[in-house]
Amino acid sequence: MADEFEQLEIAVLIPCYNEEIAIPRVVRDFRQALPGAKIYVYDNASSDRTAEVAAQAGAIVGHEPYPGKGNVMRRMFSDIEADIYVLVDGDDTYDAEAAPKLVRALLDKQLDMVNGARVTSIKEAYRFGHRFGNQLLTGLVQHIFGKQFNDMLSGYRVFSRRFVKSFPAISSGFEIETELTVHALELRMKTTEIPIRYKDRPEGSTSKLNTIRDGLRILRMIGVLVKEERPLMFFGLSFVMLALLSLGLATPVVLEYLQTGLVPRFPTAILSAAIMLLAFLSMFCGLILDTVTHSRRELKRLAYLEIRAPSWPQSAGVRPVMPEGLPLASGGRIAGSARAETDPSGVVLPQGPLALS
Repeated sequence: MADEFEQLEIAVLIPCYNEEIAIPRVVRDFRQALPGAKIYVYDNASSDRTAEVAAQAGAIVGHEPYPGKGNVMRRMFSDIEADIYVLVDGDDTYDAEAAPKLVRALLDKQLDMVNGARVTSIKEAYRFGHRFGNQLLTGLVQHIFGKQFNDMLSGYRVFSRRFVKSFPAISSGFEIETELTVHALELRMKTTEIPIRYKDRPEGSTSKLNTIRDGLRILRMIGVLVKEERPLMFFGLSFVMLALLSLGLATPVVLEYLQTGLVPRFPTAILSAAIMLLAFLSMFCGLILDTVTHSRRELKRLAYLEIRAPSWPQSAGVRPVMPEGLPLASGGRIAGSARAETDPSGVVLPQGPLALS
């Protein structure tokens, strides 16, 4: 396994909060699964010895004082340079042996994200409340943004460099997984999902996830992302609700006017007109923000495209022969004809006129 990825810089990112019991084994297992990778453990203001035991296990330890998984990941994504990023929770619930398979899938198909979908029969490892909430929230995101993932809240993922360095990271807590998913869907990145074994926590460690509190935070994040990425849908829904309310208030006033020629309930008529005005303001806001969102999406796409796609490194001393008219990595194109021959050292050399246009 060491030879397979030796020419790639792989970083294993492990955000941690009070994982003194589990983190040594996580570091050890991933060091064994990916021998050439650098293991980074970022401590999120833990009150136990998480940072100390992680360093003793051989990890590179960083610190993030602002609480929340989203804050830790934002710091890790900005600090760490690598070709491939493996993100995993520090609670020892994910299978380290699956890491090479996930990395290999990303490289083989030049993907930007591989999501590890949790599979387990252990009820304690994946409680009913967490499972139901995940299915509900994942279904909501699938309905709005597209059906690409079945386990949106998985903490085990592999990213390309272009994904990590183009990710805005606006959330602060466990809702970061939702933001990761929507980012990939909105930029139409190449992704896949691979089932991975999910296991129970080590004895003595406790989960920091609160089903109701964090579920509501994730639901709120979905609403924020709909407003940011689908403003026409968000404000269009507001338009429909306000317009229906206005019509509901106006209907008896209009009927009474048609029957008597009088408008005795002037306050209701004024309120109805004001609500309808707000409805149309909401619609115009949606139209304007939809244009802004398209511009923002194009800028994010350009930032994403500035970074090369992930791929297996080529063998030393070998350069591919580019057919006529294909784009070069720098953005130029080969003009004219070209033939190829191999010199005594085995390097492929192009022959014939070559020019960049």
